[in-house]
Amino acid sequence: MDLALLRTFVTVHRAGSFTRAAALLGLSQPAVTSQIRTLERQLGRPLFLRQARGVTPTTIGDELAHKAAPHLDALMEIAESGLDDDSSLRALHLAGPPEFVAERALPALTELTGDDGQGGALRASFGTAEETLEGLASGHHDLVISTARPRGGLLTSTPLCDEEHVLVAAPRWAEQIGVDALRLKGAPALENLPVVEVHESLPFVSRYWASVFDSRPAASGTVIVPDLRAVLSCTIAGAGLAVLPRYLCAQALDDGTVIPLHEPPIPPLRTYFLVVRAGTLALPHVARAHEWLLRAAAAWC
Repeated sequence: MDLALLRTFVTVHRAGSFTRAAALLGLSQPAVTSQIRTLERQLGRPLFLRQARGVTPTTIGDELAHKAAPHLDALMEIAESGLDDDSSLRALHLAGPPEFVAERALPALTELTGDDGQGGALRASFGTAEETLEGLASGHHDLVISTARPRGGLLTSTPLCDEEHVLVAAPRWAEQIGVDALRLKGAPALENLPVVEVHESLPFVSRYWASVFDSRPAASGTVIVPDLRAVLSCTIAGAGLAVLPRYLCAQALDDGTVIPLHEPPIPPLRTYFLVVRAGTLALPHVARAHEWLLRAAAAWC
């Protein structure tokens, strides 16, 4: 059986689409379709059911993928390890949320590149979880840091770290509310405070209110800016309350430029995942970055 046909088959199985598999393989869609049909003729069985959006593997297709994929990944690892000196110079394309990538991932990976620049090149881009995972699936990125855990066989994820969220405001707002009032009244004590957020839907504040107060925030956003670092700056300046990752506002908390308005016994957490395309951890430059970030994350928790 032709290994090229098997590689195409496994890629289609993981991608769930001839179009997406073609992009990953650097082939045209007709070429991928032709290779799958050739393999189906050789086996005398259909491997996929064609649907309006993508394909679904048949039972035979699932069985073949289960048997073939580990061996193909192992062959890729053998081939790539033989080229380790060259592969170390490949650019790693990383994507994720701007604040986390800028404040945590990039400093860690910059250490990996080394002072002499021989650790490999690094390229980073920012985006939402949906955008970056789609880019990873399409072959535009090698490694994604995401707050969403993907489903399906194309992408595989590993928990990276948990992020604690803190409800903060400038000292004058804390003085105006009063700690006792918040303890006695809960969320209603905060209703008249302006809110600083990254989106009109108030994703961070809403998640905090649901987790801690079992309610929805009554206020709407006063300042909306799509970067948590800018949210922190506006909060320090007194624009209103905000919910921020503790790592991002730790220095401001230490300096007293923001004050925690509430410290629940169990703070809200959000999990980050390291996501790659299935099989690509056989590539040395991806595997090194993946392992390095997992090691670095042990000190972030």
